[in-house]
Amino acid sequence: MSDEVLVDVEGGIAVITINRPRVRNAINGAVARGVVAALDELEERKDVSAYVLTGAGGTFSAGMDLKAFLTGDFPHVEGRGFGGITENPPKKPVVAAVEGYALAGGFELVLSCDIVVASEEAKFGLPEPKRGLVAAAGGVLRLPRRIPYHVAMEIALTGDHYSAARLYELGLVNRVTPAGEALAAAKEIAGRIAANAPLSLLATKRLVVESADWSQDEMFAKQAGVVNPVFGSKDAMEGAAAFAEKRPPKWTGE
Repeated sequence: MSDEVLVDVEGGIAVITINRPRVRNAINGAVARGVVAALDELEERKDVSAYVLTGAGGTFSAGMDLKAFLTGDFPHVEGRGFGGITENPPKKPVVAAVEGYALAGGFELVLSCDIVVASEEAKFGLPEPKRGLVAAAGGVLRLPRRIPYHVAMEIALTGDHYSAARLYELGLVNRVTPAGEALAAAKEIAGRIAANAPLSLLATKRLVVESADWSQDEMFAKQAGVVNPVFGSKDAMEGAAAFAEKRPPKWTGE
């Protein structure tokens, strides 16, 4: 890993921290490459079932490092997108833990996550139009799929900041915490996820993501290709046995 991206693994959870607090965790090429390097390792580890993505120093991320951008340092990784995650999010579940600002590319990183926990002081926004840019790392694509169209248009076109409370009302934020407690709450949720069977988690996330454009005629046939291996897995047998024997299951990811 790099100094710009820190990884801490414990209890089946990998906390991935953007570590550039002096510039409000602005995303440069080093961060993007660091995220990719971390995920390339973590996606293969059987002792990791869920991620928490956060920022150091009380800020999630203020977005792309514009000073670096002016020098030709673009925080995009081919095939993976802005910050190493927006075009090809991880297969394992990701919980965002947001303190402070999640703006522009920072907000787009949040939109690439599966669950969002935010401090009551957190601020979200897509201010790209104020800088002559467009939120092209998933912001204008994902936002209207998560919240009502007219509200998404307001956020995208004004470039203004919006509170965690407002996004909670809209269903984009799962939980609002007191200041400084977003990471702890995100880890608590990630821990409950990581307690479940790894293959079940992968299949469930894949189905939720990929089924959005499946027709009614094909959805169950396509689902079968994803879930049949899970039902035939050792973990499925272990889950049933653990239930019958009234004991915690011991997952192997097989």
